[in-house]
Amino acid sequence: MIEKDRSKIVNKTYLLKMLPLFYQNHLRNQLSSRDFIFLKILIILLQSIKKVSIEKLANALPLGIKFESRRKRIQRFLSLQNLTIENIWFPIISSFLKTYFETDKLVHVAIDRTNWGKINLLVTSIIWDKRAFPIHFELLPKLGSSNINEQRSHLSKIMPIFKDYKICILGDREFCSVRLAKWLSEQSIYFCLRLKKNEFIEVKK
Repeated sequence: MIEKDRSKIVNKTYLLKMLPLFYQNHLRNQLSSRDFIFLKILIILLQSIKKVSIEKLANALPLGIKFESRRKRIQRFLSLQNLTIENIWFPIISSFLKTYFETDKLVHVAIDRTNWGKINLLVTSIIWDKRAFPIHFELLPKLGSSNINEQRSHLSKIMPIFKDYKICILGDREFCSVRLAKWLSEQSIYFCLRLKKNEFIEVKK
C-alpha cells in the first residue's frame, strides 16, 4: 500500500479563520481538549476535500493508524452525547443574535421543507444580510409535506432562542394553515404565510 502525503491538508491551518472566535470559545467549553483538536482537524478536512463522507474523511485523516481505525475514530467522535444541535448549535445561534441583532428589532425566521431524494427535511433559518442562516433542521420520517403537529413541534424547539426578540415566521404555501396561524398568534409571534392563489381572507364585519 502506498502511504499518502497528508501534509498539504495538515498545513492548511489558515482555513480555521473561517471559524469565528465565539464558535471556538463555545466548542472548547463543550468538548475535551482532545475532541476539540480532533474537531478542528475534521473542519480543515471538510474544507479541503469538500466531501461529507466518513470514508473520505478517514482516508484523508492525518493519523498514523489503519484506515479502519481512523473511520471508527470519526464515528466515535460523531457519537458523543453532547454533540447535539441543542448543546452545540443553539448557544452559538444565541451568541450570533446578541452580536448582530438588537432586541427591539424584528427578526425574520423562515420555515421551509426540502427533500434530497428520499431525505425529507424540515428547516428553520434566520434571514440575515439577504441570506438564510440555518437554525434547526429535522429529518421527517416520511415523504411529502409536513403537518401542523410537526410544524408546531419544530418551532417550539427554537422559540426559547428568541425569548428576548420579536420574530416573524415566514412560510410558503405549504404552511398557509389557519391552525398554524392561530397557534402563532397565541404565542404572540408575527407571521407571513403565503396563500394559494385560489384562497381568500375574510375580514370581520
